Amino acid sequence: MSHIPQRKEKDCLNCGTIVQGHYCQNCGQENVVPHETFWHMVKHFLYDITHFDSKFFDSMRYLLFKPGFLPQEYMKGRRAGYLNPIKKYVFTSAIFFLLFFSFFGGKKLVNINFNESLSVAERQQKIEKGEEELRKNPNNQKLDSLLLILKDTSKIVTTKMLNDYWDDDFQFINIGRKKYKTINEYDSVQKTLPSKERDNFLVRLLSRKNLEIKEKYKDQPDRGLGGVGKIFMSSLPYLLFVSLPLFALILKLLYIRRKQYYYADHGIFSIYHYVFTFLLLLIVFSFDKLSDAIGWEFFNIAAGLIFFSGGIYLLLSMKRFYAQGWGKTILKFILLNIAGFITLAILFTLFLLLSVFQI
Repeated sequence: MSHIPQRKEKDCLNCGTIVQGHYCQNCGQENVVPHETFWHMVKHFLYDITHFDSKFFDSMRYLLFKPGFLPQEYMKGRRAGYLNPIKKYVFTSAIFFLLFFSFFGGKKLVNINFNESLSVAERQQKIEKGEEELRKNPNNQKLDSLLLILKDTSKIVTTKMLNDYWDDDFQFINIGRKKYKTINEYDSVQKTLPSKERDNFLVRLLSRKNLEIKEKYKDQPDRGLGGVGKIFMSSLPYLLFVSLPLFALILKLLYIRRKQYYYADHGIFSIYHYVFTFLLLLIVFSFDKLSDAIGWEFFNIAAGLIFFSGGIYLLLSMKRFYAQGWGKTILKFILLNIAGFITLAILFTLFLLLSVFQI
């Protein structure tokens, strides 16, 4: 309740209902004078912030240390004492991606440097691949020259050098075994093939887009890959947001015989699980950062243990929320992880392809 003076009139300014008490019984608006002082505005703002913080941190304690408790409370209708799960998701996801891109190396993932020298293992891998290709095509002098450079340990070899020698092997979208250098070459070959042997619409679309990007970034493939990476990384929040209702759908199918659970209930469980995952990853990334800064192996070990504890947390959450025996819970936990992994893999592929088509 605010400290703004109450109106003498009893008609609600919002809906016109005659107010019986301090708040309108129809719309819930407080029946106070509409002109508040600046000090009242400041106090109201501070109250909202501290009230948000109080609910956020109180519910965070239960989220971290009582798996499945908050969605269970939500199902029972006990919601006033906890921050709304959707608000919690929006807040934690915003903080997560802000810190991820600012402090935890999110930007480095899209900064591809083709001028860095290859490691010994990478050189050996390229040599083996080159020798295999050379056996298929012994007259390939360009590939033979490349192998001589790769085997000469006194010379530094970069990805850029490989691309200069082996540019037809570099693909933005790897479709089919046959490699082409230009769109014209691809179209010409397709026209000579019988209609049954030509690529279908989807393969043709992807192949032509791949060649279009290759031609556009022929001299700067790192710039092309970096552009795709930036678009893809910027779409990660949307990818996770799309995956959330799909995660809830998997739960709905796994517990389809439990008629007391509606799809929205599985959605609430999924939201709380995603919020926990954001927090867990922030802790893991923080420990990894500390390990890099201080050099203590302990932080790497701790980060690994904390990361894998997320699986145990999900299992315990399912056990508490759905209240089934351990045998059924473990089986559904395994199926959920398999289906979830397949779903994420499909979404990653789709969003990556969308990123390629936006460059």
